[in-house]
Amino acid sequence: MCLSSNSPPHSPALSSESLHYGWLVVLSLTASSSLFLPGEESEKQLQFLDVRVKVHSLVLKWLSCCQQKCFRALCCKGPPPPRPEYDLVCIGLTGSGKTSLLSQLCSESPENIVSTTGFSIKAVPFQNAILNIKELGGADNIRKYWSRYYQGSQGVIFVLDSASSEDDLETARNELHSALQHPQLCTLPFLILANHQDKPAARSVQEIKKYFELEPLARGKRWILKPCSLDDMEAVKDSFSLLINLLEERDFEPSRM
Repeated sequence: MCLSSNSPPHSPALSSESLHYGWLVVLSLTASSSLFLPGEESEKQLQFLDVRVKVHSLVLKWLSCCQQKCFRALCCKGPPPPRPEYDLVCIGLTGSGKTSLLSQLCSESPENIVSTTGFSIKAVPFQNAILNIKELGGADNIRKYWSRYYQGSQGVIFVLDSASSEDDLETARNELHSALQHPQLCTLPFLILANHQDKPAARSVQEIKKYFELEPLARGKRWILKPCSLDDMEAVKDSFSLLINLLEERDFEPSRM
């Protein structure tokens, strides 16, 4: 989405030197009238006086115009441009921590967090964008319906439990591979969050990247793999900011026919 501003064009501030110069012109022109004594008016003198009056008028108009521009630049900037909104889908197995992460980003109380069984939608505000995130439940009987909710998505968030069992990690790997190759998602930016990094059994990002075979599978795609935990929400926000950058870059790409 190309950002546009409703603010008026930038007007250069009127410097003190410009004001000083303008008033000097006015004063010098006014003083020049004393050079012509009564009774000595001639056609040449009248022409000069006419020019002096015109220049005097132009200078006053110039000063007035500059003052108005400065006033508009300082006091009439208008409201800030609206933040762009992006529709994202968030997927991952049950227990990966999707709901907790999104609730923390929305500053919701952790006491009210309940695991998502169907789907939920949260509007997560950031400084330069608003992310409308559709979170899909990760239970076995729900994952087969994920693809029904992909339409209209502009980006994907995949959350995995980096401290899960080998079986769950293999399931998460298969689900991520399926999402990366899905026709409605394969061209979209991916943010992959290796959650629960605060647990002793957590695997490192390098281990996750190797196990999930991200380098060969996602070659040519736009994806970000980041570690995260609820203990470091600033790092989570930084990861989402990187995703927003990918979304903005995608907006500026020429349309494909």
